[in-house]
Amino acid sequence: MKYALVNPNWTFDGSIYFGCREPHLPLEYGYAKALLERAGHEAIIVDGQLEGLSGEEIRARVARFRPDFTVITTAPSYLFWRCAPPELRVPRETADLVRGCGGVLIGIGPHASTTPRAALRKLGLDLVILGEPEEILPQLGGDWSGVPSLYLRENGSVAAPATPHASDMKALPALRWPDEIVARHHHHHHRFDAAPQGPGAEMEVSRGCPYHCTFCAKENFRTDYRKRPLGVILEELENFLSQGVEYVYFVDEIFLPDKALLEALAERPVKFGVQTRIDLWKPEMLELLGRAGCVSIEAGVESISEAGRELLDKKSKLTTAQFTERLIYAKRYVPFVQANLLDAKVDDAAEIEQWRELLGRFGVWANRPVPLFPYPGSPDYRKRWGIPDDWAWERALDFYLRENREFSDIQEPQPLPMSQLELGLSE
Repeated sequence: MKYALVNPNWTFDGSIYFGCREPHLPLEYGYAKALLERAGHEAIIVDGQLEGLSGEEIRARVARFRPDFTVITTAPSYLFWRCAPPELRVPRETADLVRGCGGVLIGIGPHASTTPRAALRKLGLDLVILGEPEEILPQLGGDWSGVPSLYLRENGSVAAPATPHASDMKALPALRWPDEIVARHHHHHHRFDAAPQGPGAEMEVSRGCPYHCTFCAKENFRTDYRKRPLGVILEELENFLSQGVEYVYFVDEIFLPDKALLEALAERPVKFGVQTRIDLWKPEMLELLGRAGCVSIEAGVESISEAGRELLDKKSKLTTAQFTERLIYAKRYVPFVQANLLDAKVDDAAEIEQWRELLGRFGVWANRPVPLFPYPGSPDYRKRWGIPDDWAWERALDFYLRENREFSDIQEPQPLPMSQLELGLSE
């Protein structure tokens, strides 16, 4: 069987999208291609964003390949499944482009995982996969009746069992991306210490997170914490280094302290960035993190008060003063340290600014609190409205626009409602 794995050429006009708008390696497609080929199938990745392809070029690539299946994602790389654009405008445009030449059309991503029926209807696809797709796709070459985590168009029902799939991270191979793709990857995600001198890349050390903060949309993917084997991680990193990559961003939902990994990284000529919880790092491990090559830490603090962190179910034993000390200590060894703040609606604005200024005096940057979006698939959404239904994304976006008058500086100045973002999508 032949599979075309398509990443749209994303645009975000009018969106509340929080993620980075630069191209990133679609890790889920990299693993899927490797597993498909291991199973005897043919697969290509058509990356509209990284390769800067027009709609006509995407269609032409797919048409030339003549696939039995075409896969379309609803978020720009697995890094952003947890903060995806609510709207499905771009994936639908891409689906329309390949309809008639792409074989069976398959949707993956956070929308397919959390609201599968709505995703199927909006995108006009034949089926969607709930959860992580890498191990599911090779099974579609035969009888679908025993394939888990599918939602099918033909009868509007879910193939048993209707639970999102979680990939076995120990079974996913070390990736080797084509030289031309790596050479095009100029972006160094969340790096601010120096201008890029060579290509950047993204990798995973783990998936999932052992915590359950209210704002995190991971209930239908990235649930259980799973690590990749150290040998596989280092093989993949060596592949990148041989291609001239100088910076890697680990897309792990939470990059946890791992002495063996950090010591191995310290022996290799690479800089890297992570997102983590600073309260999990002891001083000696922060020193090792810096020696290993870390140049960027994105640390989830979320609120400057214990009450705010409790409200967000952050579950940290550190006081705000201890958070402050830990962030300042990290800055001794890592060039860029960011404290992420969310607007929990309980912290005093003047006190927030005082805290940001205090950190700034030590070189630590804390962002202005970002308004919370109640993503379908997050505890926040479920506490407000229950299990996500077919209108979950519309409901969440309407609430967000109604409750906020100012938005993050990484968003559009005036985001649009779903009715305008998805104008023209058929019912």
